[in-house]
Amino acid sequence: MSDILKSINGRDPGEKEFYQAVQEVMESVQPVLDRNPEYRQAAILERVTEPERVIMFRVPWMDDQGQVHVNRGFRIEMNSAIGPYKGGLRFHPSVNLSILKFLAFEQVFKNALTTLPMGGGKGGSDFNPKGKSDNEVMRFCQSFMMELFRHIGPNTDVPAGDIGVGAREIGYLFGMYKKLRNEFTGVLTGKSMAWGGSLIRPEATGYGCVYFAAEMLNTRNETLEGKTCLVSGSGNVAQFTVEKLIDLGGKAITLSDSSGYICDEKGIDRDKLEFVKRLKNIRRGRIKAYVDKYPEAVYTDTDGTLDHNPLWDHRADCAFPCATENEIREKDALSLTGNGVNVVSEGANMPCTPDAINIFLDKAILYAPGKAANAGGVAVSGLEMAQNSMRLSWPREEVDDRLKMIMKNIHSTCLGAAEEYGHAGNYMAGANIAGFIKTVNAMLDQGLV
Repeated sequence: MSDILKSINGRDPGEKEFYQAVQEVMESVQPVLDRNPEYRQAAILERVTEPERVIMFRVPWMDDQGQVHVNRGFRIEMNSAIGPYKGGLRFHPSVNLSILKFLAFEQVFKNALTTLPMGGGKGGSDFNPKGKSDNEVMRFCQSFMMELFRHIGPNTDVPAGDIGVGAREIGYLFGMYKKLRNEFTGVLTGKSMAWGGSLIRPEATGYGCVYFAAEMLNTRNETLEGKTCLVSGSGNVAQFTVEKLIDLGGKAITLSDSSGYICDEKGIDRDKLEFVKRLKNIRRGRIKAYVDKYPEAVYTDTDGTLDHNPLWDHRADCAFPCATENEIREKDALSLTGNGVNVVSEGANMPCTPDAINIFLDKAILYAPGKAANAGGVAVSGLEMAQNSMRLSWPREEVDDRLKMIMKNIHSTCLGAAEEYGHAGNYMAGANIAGFIKTVNAMLDQGLV
């Protein structure tokens, strides 16, 4: 095991996010390897940690003033043992190979947990859509797709949205793909309902994250009714996490963006949430505007010099990190547990550092890793692919019922795998083990490819 980690660190020494993701999985699956020596003989660890294909390309585009810019585009096709590559596109200045490899690696096991036939991939660009006009974003997306279209397809690789890639960007990307290929296929998910999208897809990641938290609480004969919740982020995942918390009787009191966070002790109700949706999705404004509308709330600027995030230092029962990777550090975890939080359900990918996770596990709180808790998004993407293939559109209730059942099954799968391999109650170990076993068994069935 240590030899694999040393090899990865030696081959790609700067890819700390990827190394962190691999280390977390490798530590969990040690008992699986001990019980199945054929995995080592087949060098399954070396194979599952190496992408099947890495695509990197230049993306030139022109701004509204006629100035040419060049960004870098990526697609990591990590593993296709279970189905076509499936995973989002992220447009953000922080995007690099390490972040996308970590996301693609996590996606492989997340997709395996859904039981749907999807492999794992991830992609994106270091392009920043913030502050860009619609025409600038359109020109960038069209240039990006002029290379990406060669590598994707409904039976090969099906991208979706992620940070910086919402309905607007998916529309521009799909339109260019359709023009280049001269075909209308389900090559992207997260599409508008008017042209092949699925009901519940925008809500799915946030809803699923809350459904998973509810399943965890149910093991202790509790519900979300009356629970005070901390939510980070203010994008798609955070918005619909808050919406489902309201549906189930919870009270969210925080939201954030890269500039800072708001805390509304009275709770973010439906009217306030609608304001946030308009603010972030239409006006593309900053969360600070929330306190202008609702002065009873308190806004705190982001302070990059701190070794903690004060958003996590409020009394609450549950925490839903829905912003970005490594946003909950050791000191934040101590603040959460010290302030009464006993449920952490990850809406973002890898939002907790290893030190924070160890604190959650040591204190035996209900901790759900992102590959399980936020799998609802890709699960409904899979349902969107199924609807596209059948040229059907299922009603909202049917898609939501399927999502609930998938999250319930993921929860029971994680618990079962954790118990079978000596980690009873450890959702992180259970998710890693269950996803790993399904993926590597499929790889072994298909030979040395």
